[in-house]
Amino acid sequence: MPTYVYECKECGHRFEIFQSFKADPLDACPECREVALRKVLFPAGVVFKGSGFYVTDSRPSKPATSGKKKESGDKKPDGASNGAASKKEPAKAGAKKEG
Repeated sequence: MPTYVYECKECGHRFEIFQSFKADPLDACPECREVALRKVLFPAGVVFKGSGFYVTDSRPSKPATSGKKKESGDKKPDGASNGAASKKEPAKAGAKKEG
């Protein structure tokens, strides 16, 4: 059975009581007999741990890549070069050699 905390709006008396889920909430204060009770609600924190939960469910999202971001202009396509220096052209037959 759950434990509920009640507080009287008139006299401020606060107490705990075990009640069934099916039981009607109390309305009369046992101290001053006024009909001014209210349930005190407490926030409950929930943490899901274990192998049945996704890691990303309880953690802030992080970027997919770590480190430096590559820009599209940083990488040169294959076969591209800045000049003909990297490619050697075959020598033509009968051409003079300088030297």
